[in-house]
Amino acid sequence: MDLQHKILELMKKMEYKPMSEAELLYSLGLEMKEADVLLKTLVYMEKEGLVIKNKKGKYGLPERMNLVVGKLEGHSRGYAFLIPDDPDKEDIYISLENLHGAMHNDRVIVRPTYKPAGGRMEGEVIRILKRANKKIVGTLEIQKHVAYVSPDDKRFFYDVIIPKDELKGAKSGQKVVVGITKWPEGRRNPEGRILEILGYEDEKGVDILSIIKKYDLPLEFPKKVLKQLEDIPDHVREEDIKGRLDLRGQKIVTIDGEDAKDFDDAVSIERIPGGYRLGVHIADVSYYVKEKTPLDIEAMKRGCSVYLVDRVIPMLPPKLSNGICSLNPKVDRLTMSVIIDFDEKGEVKKYNIVPSVIRSCERMTYDEVNRILEDEDEEVIKRYQYLVDDFKLMAELASILNKKRFNRGSLDFNLEEAKVKLDENGKPVAIVKEERRTSHRMIEEFMLAANEVIAEHIFWLKIPFVYRIHEIPDMEKIFSLQEFLNHLGYSIKGIRNLKPKALQKVLEEVKGKPEEKVVNTVLLRSLKRARYSDENVGHFGLATSFYTHFTSPIRRYPDLIIHRILREQLEGTITEQRQEQLSKMLGKIAKLSSERERIADEAERETVELKMVEYMEDRIGEEFNGVISSTTSFGFFVELENTVEGLVHVSSLDDDYYIFDEKTLTLRGERTKREFKIGNKVRVRVVKVDKFERQIDFALVDVME
Repeated sequence: MDLQHKILELMKKMEYKPMSEAELLYSLGLEMKEADVLLKTLVYMEKEGLVIKNKKGKYGLPERMNLVVGKLEGHSRGYAFLIPDDPDKEDIYISLENLHGAMHNDRVIVRPTYKPAGGRMEGEVIRILKRANKKIVGTLEIQKHVAYVSPDDKRFFYDVIIPKDELKGAKSGQKVVVGITKWPEGRRNPEGRILEILGYEDEKGVDILSIIKKYDLPLEFPKKVLKQLEDIPDHVREEDIKGRLDLRGQKIVTIDGEDAKDFDDAVSIERIPGGYRLGVHIADVSYYVKEKTPLDIEAMKRGCSVYLVDRVIPMLPPKLSNGICSLNPKVDRLTMSVIIDFDEKGEVKKYNIVPSVIRSCERMTYDEVNRILEDEDEEVIKRYQYLVDDFKLMAELASILNKKRFNRGSLDFNLEEAKVKLDENGKPVAIVKEERRTSHRMIEEFMLAANEVIAEHIFWLKIPFVYRIHEIPDMEKIFSLQEFLNHLGYSIKGIRNLKPKALQKVLEEVKGKPEEKVVNTVLLRSLKRARYSDENVGHFGLATSFYTHFTSPIRRYPDLIIHRILREQLEGTITEQRQEQLSKMLGKIAKLSSERERIADEAERETVELKMVEYMEDRIGEEFNGVISSTTSFGFFVELENTVEGLVHVSSLDDDYYIFDEKTLTLRGERTKREFKIGNKVRVRVVKVDKFERQIDFALVDVME
């Protein structure tokens, strides 16, 4: 056990009282020559918020001192919430005056101060452990006596003052990147200096570049990484194939979207006596990306590839992601294969995990496979005649696996996503719904099955690992969900001993109803966010005890780590020393990967929202059909058929005075008794679009019964 763990174990004991450095040295049985190491360890632990030093110079655990450590989530109105490190603790509201200069995403220590009856815990920041916002992206305004930058991210609610000698030639109205030089204090705004001029907002590409810089996404690979690429071959060599299962003679295909360039996974199938044999073949990235090399370190920092509306920021350089690691057709590629035998009911009878070499025979798209399986397109069937029976067998197995997963309670949210199509100048020209049809669901089921097999395989071997977990929801959120559903005429059974099946039943009941979208959305928001962890607690949403991410090592770092551990396990090289090393590092990797995933999700979502708003900017005055997706006291939101959402403000409803009924989620006219409810079909006109605020305003044209 290392010194940090020894300190924590001592402090967790019931009889422990805060101690000085000298008292800790004695209590831990350390010698005087180890005092320097102890002091450095305590300083590190204090910076991380693991321990806290009180005014008397004595150390203890924050939770034993009625303190909470976590990350701030700011709000545009100036207040914030503390999201505690401990997922079992509730969020804490912090008013502007109690932030004491702390800002969005800062890591802080908070003292809970007050909890009103039936309300949320309140608190104040007593220490800022780590500043998150060393750089800010925003719009520069230069006035006669002052220059300042208004941040794009409204959760960073301070304007940043820029001294005139730090403008670096930037002009008023330009998008800039600012480095913070002085943090806010009392009522004083932060100060900064211009680091980079991005250009005027209406210049080509500046809008997306601003989002890239806002999330500090890396556009270039370091020189050390590019240097390492020189040693990686462009093709599979004979020495790379030794000891691998040779599957180059099998019918193996990739099935991806039309614009995909990196192919992580390929599949194969055959009927066997009493069932099916599924092959899931995943790019063997760990063969090329060795631990602690520049490539590996950079991949860990990035965490995942980021799929923005107009580009991909890859986790690995294109030589790997689009080249030697991508399972391109008609060429040899190294893979890690999971070959699973299922019976007729979809139960796993046996499996084999093995390093392999494949030669994908076709690069199929989802659309092509759908045209074979759903549309029975004669032209496409003729072209891929030798694969048609395989695709039919895949669809058959996928249907069985889906039914089995559904029977155990797995949640399947029917939330349609949209893709924004851009022209060569980055201007949005169309918004297209992305449908989950047979081929999408087929590949989804096969990847889920492979991930479960890998997770359970390693779990029973008791080897340190990275799991994909989804914890049981907070009961407070589920009770709020129950109240919301009651207003719509639905209920959750067995709420005090919640099982996924109870939520699944609600999703089934709303299927095809006008309120389906809003129920799916609210239910999803009531659940915890899935994350990576070195401790397996199961996956609530999938209703499974074992789950991981193994199938996308080109674009997700946890998958790469899992491949590395699998290889070592298969080769028998995981010694006790290696297990101890993995135990120390995997928790940090899981935490970092979860954080990077969240950043990627936010950046991806923001670029899509930006281009959706820009698309509607050119349609002011046009009319569209839509459905009321939610209601509030200030109006109702309408979702159009292309998934764009906008607000009909209550002030624009000039035929009556409308009152919001919280119990029934209805806006009701006082005199006319006219009602607006979730699910009502309406026709609206686009009246205002604010690209900066990402806001679209509609006016009601008609209610369509």
